[in-house]
Formats: sequence, C-alpha cells, structure tokens
Amino acid sequence: MIRSNPMKKGLKEGKSYIGTFAKIPDPSVVEIFAFAGFDFFIIDNEHSQMSKESMVNLLRASDISGIVPIVRVRENSRAQILQALDAGGLGIMVPETSTAAEVRHVVDSALYAPEGKRGYTASSRAAGYGSMDPASYAKQANEHILVIVYVETQEALQNLDAILTVPHVDVVWMGPMDLSQALGVTGKPNHPKVVEAMDWIIAKCKTAGVAVGTIASDPRTTRALLEKGVQLIGLSSDQAMILHTGRAYLKEIRG
Repeated sequence: MIRSNPMKKGLKEGKSYIGTFAKIPDPSVVEIFAFAGFDFFIIDNEHSQMSKESMVNLLRASDISGIVPIVRVRENSRAQILQALDAGGLGIMVPETSTAAEVRHVVDSALYAPEGKRGYTASSRAAGYGSMDPASYAKQANEHILVIVYVETQEALQNLDAILTVPHVDVVWMGPMDLSQALGVTGKPNHPKVVEAMDWIIAKCKTAGVAVGTIASDPRTTRALLEKGVQLIGLSSDQAMILHTGRAYLKEIRG
C-alpha cells in the first residue's frame, strides 16, 4: 500500500494546511520541517538547483518523518511529472498553466486511467519497486496524489473559468510575484491590483469547489489568507527561515 495523503480528502472537506518550500537538498531539512509541525513541504525543482537524486532523498526523509511531500516541477513536462510521482511524491505542482488544455495535460500526466493517462510502471519506488498489485497501486495513486496547477499569468486569469472546468484538479495555486508581473506592478505582491486579482481567484474557485493555495512570507499574512478561505499555504522556505531567524537573533544581540 502506498502512503496515504490525508490532505487530498481534507481539502475537499474544507480543511486547511500549512507547509513550506524545500530548496536545500539535505534530507535533514525535511525531518526538521516535520518536527516543527508543518503539514507538508514542497520540493522546489523550479527555483533551486535540486538534482533528481536529491529529490528522491528528500522524499525518503518524508516517508520516515510522515510529512506530506509535494514536488514542484520546472515545467509542464510529462516526463518531469512522471519522474516526481514515480519517485514517491504525493502531490505535483506545475507552474505556468495558463489554459484548460495545459491543465488537462497536467491531469493526464499525473493520474492513471480512467482519470488520466499517466505512463505506467509497476517497478517504481512509489509502487514498492514492483511489490504491489499493479491495479491496486494505480487506484491508490489516483486516490492520494494531489494535482496542483498555477494561476500566475494574464492568460491564466482570462482562462480561469475554463481551467476550473477541468476535472480532477485539487488546488489552484496563486503566484503573487508572477501575478504582480502580469498586472504591471512587478515585485509588489501586496499591490491592490494583485490583492484584487487574488480575491477574485479565491471567489471563483470557491464557487467551482476547487481549493486555493498560495505562498506567504510571514504568520500574519498566513492568518489573513486563511481567513479569506485559502486552504493550502506555503509559508516561507528553508532558506528564508534561516535568513530571517539569523537576522532576528543578531539584531537582538547587537541592537
């Protein structure tokens, strides 16, 4: 039996979860996330120099510690999605999905038939290296893998209604920094234009019954997003937390 992912069912029930991003390719970071109490973590293959070997080792650490692993791939690539899930990811996060067709490609790449068209192998790490019943593994994988797509471009905003009609999307993830670029206020994720767009996305997704996720840099922002109905929040990252804590300690010491 594959690892269960309680977040898949929990999101549909309206529950919320807080995680963070893993950019440092060291398994101990994942164990620390779990000890800290995070619900999930996101292996950042898009904005880090993470190797495939490092990704697998972080996934192994998640199996030991029990924290839910999500993998952000570099692009909407069938091969990258397949490798991340075959390695044991319990969720896939795909950036720059701006059309219904691109979102459908993510679903097809992530889920087995009949929900999708994921390439099948019974000998992957996720399937216990061939130790599981093939049909049972495919069914369990579809039941536990989270499909997360991004809305972070002007085109995605224009196509949101169509995107929300694609079956089996669990989470629409808002990228505030990329939205700031798309809306002409680059580098200002708290600009009224970005806030308005995010509120609009949240409302659309609520109506469609699709969970919303996004990033947050601090606890205050996280609480505000939870109050708005955002269910999946990536709070900071390993690198950012080290920097923030280090600066805070030194400021307290040196004044």
